[in-house]
Amino acid sequence: MSNAMQTIKPTAGPGVLPMLRRLKPRNGWAGAIFDTFNVALLLALCFITFYPFYYVVIASLSDPLELMSYRGLMLLPRGLSLEAFHRVWDNPMVRSGFFNTMLIVVGGTALNLVLTSFGAYALSRKRLMLEKPVMLLIIFTMFFSGGLVPQYLLVRDLGLLDSRWAIVLPFAVSAWNLILLRSAFNAVPKDYEEAARMDGAGDFTILMQVYVPLCMPTLAVVGLFYAVSHWNGYFYSMIYLSDRHMFPIQLVLREILVSGSTDSMMTGQAAGREALSTTIKYATVVVATLPVLALYPFLQRYFVKGVLVGGIKE
Repeated sequence: MSNAMQTIKPTAGPGVLPMLRRLKPRNGWAGAIFDTFNVALLLALCFITFYPFYYVVIASLSDPLELMSYRGLMLLPRGLSLEAFHRVWDNPMVRSGFFNTMLIVVGGTALNLVLTSFGAYALSRKRLMLEKPVMLLIIFTMFFSGGLVPQYLLVRDLGLLDSRWAIVLPFAVSAWNLILLRSAFNAVPKDYEEAARMDGAGDFTILMQVYVPLCMPTLAVVGLFYAVSHWNGYFYSMIYLSDRHMFPIQLVLREILVSGSTDSMMTGQAAGREALSTTIKYATVVVATLPVLALYPFLQRYFVKGVLVGGIKE
């Protein structure tokens, strides 16, 4: 027996006991049960959150008739079919909606970033007159607004109705994003600005060559906020736009989901119109959501850093 123990001990090695200690629950079995319950609860919440979108994706890829006849939890497409996506993309309203949305997102986000950067840089200057009253007025707009009717009258009097400018100009600067970017500018050491001024740089050069490169994570986060807001916006488009050729994709999606206007995408379909209409709605949701989801991974590394730098440091 002693010989057997002597032969076993060298094979165990010095690292086995520390490993066993790490495997032992820190707070005993009660802590292990609590941790297991937390993990199971979080996994269930993740599944509940993720499954609806996953269901929309696999339902859009399913055969319409098989999808209508299936009941229960669905993990794989029921008969792979791309008919719904062909019908969606062949719809001229969807294509024009994508074009209008891309114009609003690209042009609107560029305008938002330019004006917000200028405003944040001006408000971060200590020599600015009436800095605190101006900041109080900006913060006031975060809690109170004139309302929808005065805003509509203003847009009408400016001649912006039935124009893409009606979706961009009234929302050119967000008070929250302005404060976020101002905090990021305040966190930049003033030595950089003093060195640039000694070299003869003006305010515009300092902003573009000093503050913008150093605050790029916060700018990326602010740009993401603006872009997602433009992409998902449909309410003001519904109010200010009456020309259907200017409708953004989200307004087209609302018509398809709420009004059920899918008849134009089902020409020549004799049987299974209701089933095909359901898969077309799912496919439209996927087409309208996928570009934003594809954008997030490229900006994810900036997101947390940008929010922390702009929101905590002052």
